Amino acid sequence: MEEQDVVIVGGGIAGLATAVALKRVGVGALVLEKSEGLRATGTSLGLAPNAWLALHALGVGSKLTATSTPSLCNFITNLDTGAIQEAYFPANSFKGQHGLRVVQRKALLEALAEEVPIDSVRFSSKLKSIENQTQEGSSFAIIHMEDGASIKAKALIGCDGVHSVVARWLGLTAPVNSGRWAVRGMAVFPDGHGLNPEFQQFVTVGKRAGFAPLNDKEIYWFLVCKFSSKGEDHIAHDPEMIKREVTDNLAKDFPPLYLRVVQRSDLSTLTWAPLMFRFPWDLIFGNLSKGNVTVAGDAMHPMTPDLGQGGCAALEDAVVLGRHIGNSIIRNKRLVAGDPLAGALERYAKERRWRAATLITGSYLSGWVQHDGSGWWMKFFRDVIFYRLLFTRIFNFIQYDCGELPCISSNSPECVSSNSPELENRSKIE
Repeated sequence: MEEQDVVIVGGGIAGLATAVALKRVGVGALVLEKSEGLRATGTSLGLAPNAWLALHALGVGSKLTATSTPSLCNFITNLDTGAIQEAYFPANSFKGQHGLRVVQRKALLEALAEEVPIDSVRFSSKLKSIENQTQEGSSFAIIHMEDGASIKAKALIGCDGVHSVVARWLGLTAPVNSGRWAVRGMAVFPDGHGLNPEFQQFVTVGKRAGFAPLNDKEIYWFLVCKFSSKGEDHIAHDPEMIKREVTDNLAKDFPPLYLRVVQRSDLSTLTWAPLMFRFPWDLIFGNLSKGNVTVAGDAMHPMTPDLGQGGCAALEDAVVLGRHIGNSIIRNKRLVAGDPLAGALERYAKERRWRAATLITGSYLSGWVQHDGSGWWMKFFRDVIFYRLLFTRIFNFIQYDCGELPCISSNSPECVSSNSPELENRSKIE
């Protein structure tokens, strides 16, 4: 039976970020990814300051900031009245990080993958089942693969997405459908789009759409809505049909600029998927870790995208988990299976429990405010209370510093790089 220190199931943002965090504290991890290559599905994502603090802790932030520009203003157009509001991201930086930056998902995954050994990510690897074994007083996870292979690991970390096998093994309830769908894509303008780096949104009853430039030639766009057609599954696998459904039906009354962006979509980037979330009380009262098994990213806290915190929270998870495992190594002089490692995972779960539950709740309520209700009072609450008075406060509220990764050896390059000015005075070593 193959033996590994740590096995990570899932090679998305959470999985690769966790592998990077563990590498920086001296732990080798094997990443098992079921697809044939990096999962670039999702086009792009917005990263708030809390995500950039995590990326700098992982040592990859500078790779991505060089190719992205922060958006400091959010323009919201009410399609029913034509009124345009300006909602500003906080004027003061959060620990040196400003506004919201949109990055390509593929660029983020590649930046993370470059930080781990090439043979540490094993593609086309599908998990079949999990069991625990006790050997000489220490607990080990036994991972059985669909090809018949088995792997013995001191710890198993499930980063296998919304429909996580590991989360199900822990006893977490399945995520539920929010009743809304999201369409996402990336528009390409070879000669340049000429737009300012600003976030544009368009809202009406039951729909919210928007776009934000990634750079001078690419624009990320999205549309979130309730959709009752019986052809969702068919549409989801046909990029041409996705684009036509948006331009000819869902967004036919949207401004010409938005439709022009959608028309210039790279078809390979279009996605159509239901918005899923896990009830926050499942995180508060459920098992986020059991012995030497835990979860991170969407496997722990699937949430709607209305606060743009899904990917950000996954990066936080990686750093917090790496910090607790690193601290365990410092206390025990090495990675010790059994109670010491289980204790580290338990402390990680305790730290993330309320943070993740709060983000899920805030995301759901934010989506409810922006999408539901046609009455004047809901429109007043959305346009006056939410966008004018609460937007900046909510953005400030969700900011979070996940801390640094501990230095296992003062001579290691990871420790040297972690002493950068960006990370000073952020230590959360236990």
